[in-house]
Amino acid sequence: MKRQARLSMRDVALHAQVSVGTVSHVVNHPDRVQPKTRQRVEEAIAELGWVPNPQARALRSGRSRTVGIAVMDVANPFFADLLRGAQARFEEAGYTATIGDADNRLAREAHLLRSFLGQRLSGVILGPIGALPPEVAALTDAGVPTVLVDRIGGEDCCTIGVDDIAGGHLAGEHLVETGHRRIAFVGGPAELPQVTQRLTGLQRACRNGGVEVIEVPTPTLDFPSGREAADRIAAMDPASRPTGVLCANDLVAIGMLQGCVAHGLRVPDDIALVGYDDIEFAAAAAVPLSSVAQPRRDLGIRAADLLLQEIEDRNEGREHTHRQVVLDPHLVVRASSGIPATD
Repeated sequence: MKRQARLSMRDVALHAQVSVGTVSHVVNHPDRVQPKTRQRVEEAIAELGWVPNPQARALRSGRSRTVGIAVMDVANPFFADLLRGAQARFEEAGYTATIGDADNRLAREAHLLRSFLGQRLSGVILGPIGALPPEVAALTDAGVPTVLVDRIGGEDCCTIGVDDIAGGHLAGEHLVETGHRRIAFVGGPAELPQVTQRLTGLQRACRNGGVEVIEVPTPTLDFPSGREAADRIAAMDPASRPTGVLCANDLVAIGMLQGCVAHGLRVPDDIALVGYDDIEFAAAAAVPLSSVAQPRRDLGIRAADLLLQEIEDRNEGREHTHRQVVLDPHLVVRASSGIPATD
């Protein structure tokens, strides 16, 4: 054990019969090394038991191989899948990701970003809660590459998101085409751009079909909010109660489904439900949930790619052009949005 503690990068290079520079590339830029050579170096590292010292590398280069990722709610399966995609991509590139959970609290989000600013991070990915916090400008002003995920354009940094207006429109068209004349939108808070955009898409589809939209706001996007919304809808006069519902995400929709069952409302015969995100729980619900699908894992992977490109551009002294990437959603139709019973 004492001998291994004194091992250096040079020892690994001698064992693998490569240069010290090649070992350094395997550790810091594995994508730049031929697969066979990389494998030989990795085998030498494993055989010798050498452990690279990331702190020493950061001090020598002035940079770290660590990035920060902060999202509004890691308990939400949408963000959990997004994080898995991003982490896998960073791992491939030889980076470590520090994960921050804002827990749907603006103060917590600001604290995380200030913490990131104080660390030797190579870059930051943020899935913002609402309006862009001032800490993002502080990061970019300090030269920290920053990418916004689940957000479309309008900012002085790279962004990537899904066209939520198109997603709301897809759900609205589906409900209108299956005969619904009163459709509710359940979700909130309204300050979330995603919520506003999904509602806008639904309204456009319903306006084109001459259908009324009933807004049922919620304080958060979780199961309890969906159940509480079901209580309010169940209490409406059946003659004016909506027969179709688009929920702002699948967690709300699953809570809504539970609430409908508790009130004796049949899904989809009395109320047809469409969620948003198409998390794994959607297909496994008691009544399989129709949902607007987002490429959750791909969002994380591509956000990581945007950040890695900006980091590389800065490290190599190249001019960087921010990109605004917009992905398309698609509708997955399941049992929860069948044709409603006749009024």
